[in-house]
Amino acid sequence: MRARRLPVWTAVTAMAAALITAPAYAAPPPSEPPPDSAFDQVTLAKGETKVGEPMALAVLPDRRVLHTSRDGDVFLTTPDSITTLAADLPVYNHDEDGLQGIAIDPDFEENKWVYLYYAPPLDTPSGDAPEEGTEADFAPFDGYNLLSRFKFTEEGSLDLASEQEILRVPAQRGTCCHAGGEIDFDAKGNLYLSTGDDTNPFSSDGYTPIDERADRNPAFDAQRSSGNTNDLRGKILRIHVEEDGSYTIPKGNLFKPGTDKTRPEIYAMGFRNPFRFSVDPKTGWIHLGDYGPDAGSADPARGPAGTVEYNLIKEPGNYGWPYCVGDNQPFVDYDFATGESGEAFDCAAPRNTSPNNTGLTELPPVQPAWLPYDDGSVPELGSGPESPMGGPVYHYDRKLDSPVKFPRYFDRKVLNYEWDRGWIKEFSIDRRGRLEHIRPFFDSMELIRPMNLEFGPDGALYVLDYGSSYFGGADDSALYRIDHSPQNKTPQVALSADVTSAGQAPLTVNFDPAGTTDPDGGELSYAWDFTADGEVDETTAGPTSFTYTERGAHTAKLAVTDEQGKTGYASVQIVVGNTPPEVTIELPPNGGAFSFGEQVPFRVSVTDAEDTQIDCSRVEVSYALGHDTHAHPLSETTGCEGVIETPADEGHGLDANLFGVITATYADSGADDLPPVEGEGRVTLQPKHKQAEFFTESQGVEVVAEPGAAGGNKVGAIEDGDWFSLDPVSLTGVDGIGYRVSAAGAGGTIEVRSGAVDGPLVQTVPVPGTGGDDQYVDLEPVAVTDPGGSGPLYFVFRGEGSGLFAVDELTFSGAGVSEPVPPEAATTARARGDVPR
Repeated sequence: MRARRLPVWTAVTAMAAALITAPAYAAPPPSEPPPDSAFDQVTLAKGETKVGEPMALAVLPDRRVLHTSRDGDVFLTTPDSITTLAADLPVYNHDEDGLQGIAIDPDFEENKWVYLYYAPPLDTPSGDAPEEGTEADFAPFDGYNLLSRFKFTEEGSLDLASEQEILRVPAQRGTCCHAGGEIDFDAKGNLYLSTGDDTNPFSSDGYTPIDERADRNPAFDAQRSSGNTNDLRGKILRIHVEEDGSYTIPKGNLFKPGTDKTRPEIYAMGFRNPFRFSVDPKTGWIHLGDYGPDAGSADPARGPAGTVEYNLIKEPGNYGWPYCVGDNQPFVDYDFATGESGEAFDCAAPRNTSPNNTGLTELPPVQPAWLPYDDGSVPELGSGPESPMGGPVYHYDRKLDSPVKFPRYFDRKVLNYEWDRGWIKEFSIDRRGRLEHIRPFFDSMELIRPMNLEFGPDGALYVLDYGSSYFGGADDSALYRIDHSPQNKTPQVALSADVTSAGQAPLTVNFDPAGTTDPDGGELSYAWDFTADGEVDETTAGPTSFTYTERGAHTAKLAVTDEQGKTGYASVQIVVGNTPPEVTIELPPNGGAFSFGEQVPFRVSVTDAEDTQIDCSRVEVSYALGHDTHAHPLSETTGCEGVIETPADEGHGLDANLFGVITATYADSGADDLPPVEGEGRVTLQPKHKQAEFFTESQGVEVVAEPGAAGGNKVGAIEDGDWFSLDPVSLTGVDGIGYRVSAAGAGGTIEVRSGAVDGPLVQTVPVPGTGGDDQYVDLEPVAVTDPGGSGPLYFVFRGEGSGLFAVDELTFSGAGVSEPVPPEAATTARARGDVPR
């Protein structure tokens, strides 16, 4: 037997394995955290027009905040809540691509460099990449994401002409998912960048995507990216940017420069989507959240259930994806061509034998996750959707003269956060990196989905909130500053306008500050500045109005001051000279039924006061896979009418709440010197096969866990008069609804009604006894009477006694809103790269 030569990474990873310690709970320290009442939530910007689709933020030394939107907008918000557009960066934003991350240079006050990570426009096709084909079919979609830096001007904008390109990360376009994109610096000025695996997760049944078939798009194999030592994707990269925009490699990365089949920029590898991380400026440790796959349960033939991770990275290493997850649970080597399972991967000595791999075959040993979790496996983190975000570390500075800085209690604590669960929590970690405790942080704050967190130079916490939209922008998306202010709170200022854009002057706008409050209950004084020229125009408490006599973009600002002199602000932009377009999706109807993988016809109408001729090539229509409270953009096209692909989903199990979202947008041509204004329309589509527990509202019923139920849950504890509803629903193209039910007793009746519990009767279905709560039968679809339109559909239950029956699944039969596409049309679309196959 020949002696095995040690891989080049052995010395580095041996040190990492010795230093990285799995978390161990210890007794909490005697000190208690400040109460929620000690914190002050200050709204700096709110609404789609001020934050777009929020992605990342960077706090400037003067407390102004740069924050990005995925569509390429960079906003600048001042401490007094004035938001302006600092840059409109052209980007490619198919699927999840676009503008991802932002950071300022450690020497920003001297050099004014701002770093962005984004998908630049290239000559790649605009549509969807083919799922199967040849290398020549896939090659046109080869692109890259770009780390660049730009000069910040005295006027408060980014000089796009000053761009210095620093680093390109390969990306396969026209398919989903995982771009990563966080940027941070350590105390030595080294730049860290997270990159996702750039791999489609939707055809792997929720397990590891390692499809090696020769005719398969390589985007379905994460071995070519995360598991590839010669690829920059699925990594934490560490470089040092030099004065001229070039970069050097710091000592101590995972692979020594010049090592064959490796990239020296790699600091840590084996990540799926390390979307958010932070570098502790004192220790250099990386606090990182990595999103895991979506399998609802473990499968001996495929691997573990979906697991996500918080990681504490002290040294270079391999964190396992796509071979291992969590505390080193291996996936199984699965052959997508034959459907046969092989052996489980060896986490101690993983091997990358994929034909798509360009790096080393022998990989560094896998480091177990610092804190993995799956649903409610870590009680302190709660339960529900799983989307970990690595948050910032606070270091108390006793010399900092700031009335809003966090107290000494938070020194060295990490504020990790969860996007979909909507919380920020305090993680206390000892000096060896062991977890001591997890505690809630400011539970009473107004927070929907925290997207990015950063401590500012004032010692306050800045929070970018994604809001409640699936993608795009939302009225409740926001930028907040969290101050430590136990004695006095900033007035909460609300400001609305009955019109924000119109085509002609004069324009009278009615302003309403309803909802403005003083958390301390004191008297408030108001100062209105309708043109943001620094002059107070009015001091009434409102509502009030103002007439704009000149065309242009005006900012109306309201300052509200309490008795102690603390002031809160709100502003709204009023555009005179350009009316926003009205975008209506006429087809498909809102709530229409479809099956994943079908093609859905659409028709969009647009009217605009300034654009007398609507350019349909500027109407953008996109489809996203809705999942719980978020969505994955998957396909897009342009035009006022056509057919859009809804790719088949094999990445989520029956326990996932899935639906479709179609969005249409149109940006008008602007009006003379005024910028374009965008209008949007959106509809939700219901899957033809739906788990009953994913209802919208209910009364009386309970979601009951039962192993025999599809997805593990059903709707039970049903008594006479109980109900649940789905909203929205359109019965267009639906000829019947069927059910999977169980009943230990005599059963009962399902009445389906439109619009209300006592609304028009749509369907009546008798439910027989099935012989047991765990004995299921499928009731064939029964004809429905379509009431027309879209709205809620109520499923009302009738019968005598208690525990009448349980409903597990619903099936809508008929074509729904989909229609077959002729083979020749599909072939033409594939040739254009418009639909995946």
